Amino acid sequence: MESVISNSHSGVVDGVLKQEKIIIDTDPGIDDSMAILMAFQTPELEILGLTTIFGNVSTEDATRNALLLCEIAGRPGVPVVEGSHEPLKGGKPRVADFVHGSDGLGNVFLSPPKEKKNKKSASEFLVNKVSEFPGEVSILALGPLTNLALAIKRDSSFASKVKKVVVLGGAFFALGNVNPAAEANMYGDPEAADIVFTCGANIVVVGINITTQVQLTDADLSELRDSRGRHAQFISDSCKFYRDWHVKSDGVYGIFLHDPVSFMALVRPDLFTYKKGVVRVETQGICVGHTLMDQGLKKWNANNAWSGYSPVTIAWTVNVDDVLTYIKKLLMKA
Repeated sequence: MESVISNSHSGVVDGVLKQEKIIIDTDPGIDDSMAILMAFQTPELEILGLTTIFGNVSTEDATRNALLLCEIAGRPGVPVVEGSHEPLKGGKPRVADFVHGSDGLGNVFLSPPKEKKNKKSASEFLVNKVSEFPGEVSILALGPLTNLALAIKRDSSFASKVKKVVVLGGAFFALGNVNPAAEANMYGDPEAADIVFTCGANIVVVGINITTQVQLTDADLSELRDSRGRHAQFISDSCKFYRDWHVKSDGVYGIFLHDPVSFMALVRPDLFTYKKGVVRVETQGICVGHTLMDQGLKKWNANNAWSGYSPVTIAWTVNVDDVLTYIKKLLMKA
């Protein structure tokens, strides 16, 4: 079997598939749902759990949707652990129901899940799993970064023990999608994002300057609907609301694949190129949530807010054709 995970320790060893351990921190969300189902369709991954956060929906609704997605995938035993209900600074979180529908899944209104959420908090679960398997657990962070920031605050060694954190967020030298300055996940909790980006962990950031390059067109969505994919009908039904919003908001006859593209950066990092630099996130003023990277092009005359922090890895280009082909293959997998 060809492993979908490049540059990792996954593969067949002595006839046994060695799986890559991951936790998905998520706010499902239609494109989150696609990425989660893609992960469940990837046998090289061992999904230790889903931790939930506000963003596309409230945290409570994100937990419900995560439980439903585990059931849809035939994996009801995977732990779903509820995260913070508000940003670090408090207050009512921003919820993008106008993008994903009032249920977060395109207004398909599924029956309530049969399973219950895990009793731990998301930050506790993250710390425990990373401590249990130091250097082995990667985190795919698809929503605001509150849970990860709380894990870092809970355990000062968390950043050194996590294998990799792949973050969907930011807009590097491109416009945001909440306003010209900010992308939604960064805007949702800028304080948390700044803590995560400066914690020293091995972090890969996939901004919407990358994810908006990869789209499922109306023709692709029709191909998906007509396929024999195990989850094709559910995904197609969910995407109707999402697609109509893209037409109205962006003039795009199809959908952006933000979360699936970020998933691809985890399992097929060879399909992207990268730059490294220190990233800070603005936490006040009209540019709240703005991500700004020091590319290292200048030797600064004095210390500044970027000085002294470890660089993170930023996705810089993407092989659109190969990424789209791979996403479609997983979405249509029987």
